[in-house]
Amino acid sequence: MKKLQGKIALVTGSESGIGQGIAVEFALNGANVIITYLNDEAAAQNTLVKVNQAGCEGFVIQADVSNEQEVDFLFATAFEHFSHIDILVNSAGVRSVDKYIHQLSFDEFDKTIKANLYSTFLCCRNFIKHRLDQGGYGRIINITSIHEEIVSPGKTDYCASKSAIRGLCRSLAMEVADKQITVNNIAPGMILTPMNQMAIDDLSYRKSLEARIPAKTSGTPEDIAKAALFLASDDAAYITGTTQIVDGGLNLNRAQGAR
Repeated sequence: MKKLQGKIALVTGSESGIGQGIAVEFALNGANVIITYLNDEAAAQNTLVKVNQAGCEGFVIQADVSNEQEVDFLFATAFEHFSHIDILVNSAGVRSVDKYIHQLSFDEFDKTIKANLYSTFLCCRNFIKHRLDQGGYGRIINITSIHEEIVSPGKTDYCASKSAIRGLCRSLAMEVADKQITVNNIAPGMILTPMNQMAIDDLSYRKSLEARIPAKTSGTPEDIAKAALFLASDDAAYITGTTQIVDGGLNLNRAQGAR
């Protein structure tokens, strides 16, 4: 039996990268998938092709998941195609604008917080309302970053957004645990996705970054997808309020050299 046979999953930001990897992995394990994108419809359609090739149904919808009205529309449209949703993966997000705080405009900070934090809050709220109406049960998986715990200068916007999702996850987990709804985060390290396009394109640059990773290699979307599959399955029914770090040991290396 496939681990997600007959389940229905909503994966935001699933047109590429980690979101696409999770959508495909879920389909390979029996789940029908709702695919969302912001700008790149062609990439989202490519995800749909992969889902269909895995033998599962899916459909594509454009939505800015940082916008309350568009999230409401997303869920309403999803229910026109499927009677319910079992699994929510919040993968949509943006990277840091890479500025120190005295260089960072309010609009730049606001955009990162909305894209990463507001989107997670809005989708979780709609999903939990739905699951409570269904009598409970569900899986929420938020894609954060090792930056929910490990900070870097010049990434105030990103670190703040990901740390906030950590608090959101833990609080929500307590609110809905007795309804058999689990809420967990996955914190990736250096993963070869379009967010790390320079590392994909420039081998010498990638190797310089990988030298800081104990495993001495970058991760792939499939590495994150395998962790998401576990958390979405019944194997993880007793796990909630946690962050699963998938980073080849990168977070362990940040204090090396201290005396």
